[in-house]
Amino acid sequence: MSRPSNKHPAPFSLRLTPEERGRLEKQAGGMPLGAYIRGRLLGEGGESRRTRGRFPVKDHTALARLLAALGQSRLAGNVNQLAKAANSGSLPLDEETRRDLRSACADIAAMKRLLMDALGIREH
Repeated sequence: MSRPSNKHPAPFSLRLTPEERGRLEKQAGGMPLGAYIRGRLLGEGGESRRTRGRFPVKDHTALARLLAALGQSRLAGNVNQLAKAANSGSLPLDEETRRDLRSACADIAAMKRLLMDALGIREH
């Protein structure tokens, strides 16, 4: 009885010297090395490959800044406390609370802009 074929063909391995790999990486200009080699060998006529996502990361530094901002902010805890207070009916809507809510909204908007920049997404 034959075994069912895999969905994906077996990978192909290629040994390169560090110099050869460096030269190919430079020529690839940020493209994944496998995709670059495949494109060079098979040209445009090669079967198209699936990508990892619809919006691959364009700027890893911007994404790192966003993650750092999320880590340094107490945003999640503060919003959670506000939600608990709102659900219990004990949220006083004084000027300090309004200021905190505006600040949280501004922080979220800034993080959204950083994330969109990192992913190369433009707001309409």
